[in-house]
Amino acid sequence: MNSRIGVLSDTHVNSLADAANLAELLLNGPFRGVDAILHAGDQVCPELESCFYPLPWYGVRGNMDMGRSDLPDWRIIDFAPWRIGLIHGWGAAAGIEKRVLTVFTDRDIDILVFGHSHQPLSQRQGKLLLFNPGSPTQRRGAPFHSVGVLHLGDVVHAEIIRLD
Repeated sequence: MNSRIGVLSDTHVNSLADAANLAELLLNGPFRGVDAILHAGDQVCPELESCFYPLPWYGVRGNMDMGRSDLPDWRIIDFAPWRIGLIHGWGAAAGIEKRVLTVFTDRDIDILVFGHSHQPLSQRQGKLLLFNPGSPTQRRGAPFHSVGVLHLGDVVHAEIIRLD
């Protein structure tokens, strides 16, 4: 089965209007036809999830979502046969990959999606794909605003999509 998964992180939207505008931009553009949405934390506006309804939504808590008891710190999502680890991350951008990997050391995952640094990244570490979609709203030193799409089929392909 082939799936396309929209991947977001560090949206930092502060209002329902901003959330709706971002969702409309993405659903009519890079996320058109996706099967689900992953959000790697710092959603900030809880209503963002509802703006992507009826798509399945999987999120985790970022450092800016600390009041959100409904979001786990990390999770594993199964899109058979692929297993995706989802976490926000913490600390400086340098070394974030090593820090988030420690949470999943003894867990069988194929893809590790994370955020926090606002720096887009798609790289293999052995059989594991590390993927950070960047941020669609705040570059913080990144070369551009971005989101991601995971293409899940016989093989996994991760695409970083530049928004500007």
